[in-house]
Amino acid sequence: MTKMTTEVTPRRLPAPRSQPRPSANMALVPCQVLRVAILLSYCSILCNYKAIEMPSHQTYGGSWKFLTFIDLVIQAAFFGICVLTDLSSLLTRGSGSQEQERQLKKLIALRDWVLAVLAFPVGVFVVAVFWIIYAYDREMIYPKLLDNFIPGWLNHGMHTTVLPFILIEMRTSHHQYPSRSSGLPAICTFSVGYILWVCWVHHVTGMWVYPFLEHIGPGARIIFFGSTTILMNFLYLLGEVLNNYIWDTQKKPPSWQGMEEEKEKPKLE
Repeated sequence: MTKMTTEVTPRRLPAPRSQPRPSANMALVPCQVLRVAILLSYCSILCNYKAIEMPSHQTYGGSWKFLTFIDLVIQAAFFGICVLTDLSSLLTRGSGSQEQERQLKKLIALRDWVLAVLAFPVGVFVVAVFWIIYAYDREMIYPKLLDNFIPGWLNHGMHTTVLPFILIEMRTSHHQYPSRSSGLPAICTFSVGYILWVCWVHHVTGMWVYPFLEHIGPGARIIFFGSTTILMNFLYLLGEVLNNYIWDTQKKPPSWQGMEEEKEKPKLE
């Protein structure tokens, strides 16, 4: 009887182990590594550029009178904030600390503001204007003499790769743009500030930062400076439209909201 009972009673199979769900952290790892790589590349470009002994670096204003160098600093600072945001997100997730969440939201807001107001419009402006003038007459913006100081790979690092790097960042991570009432005045302030800085360098040294400014009259310079400010505003709006097109902000939540929603999802057993 015992033997038959043993044979009839079905064996209870062990419950299958639930497969671990791929977490948001695992999905974000390639993007995080890519940001670190881009940050290191900008650090390398800046170090190599500063190591070059060019006569223009020894004059008034040094490297800071060139928008290309200022843009490299902006891009490096922006991707530095991106890497810091990734590290803070990894450390904050699972802690349950509201204070840490609040600080992370502030850091993400700073990252998004720098992208919208500085990194995207200034980066695209540098790449577009440089190569347009270079194609027309390189002596007006990048004389052949500079080939003796700046290798080709460094030139492309300063004037070419900026654009794909910033587009990759926009595509791989959602960014919340500030309101136009605060974003447009900010980019205008930057544009006018740099124009005044260029004029001040000319006032002190008697030389224009960019050679093509020597070949146009005062009226044409005013038109050019005004056009650059308008173009900066246009690029700000272009970045906003592009960000909305990529992410459809009416359906996609901001980055920190997405992280909170990921936390609140119940785990499947």
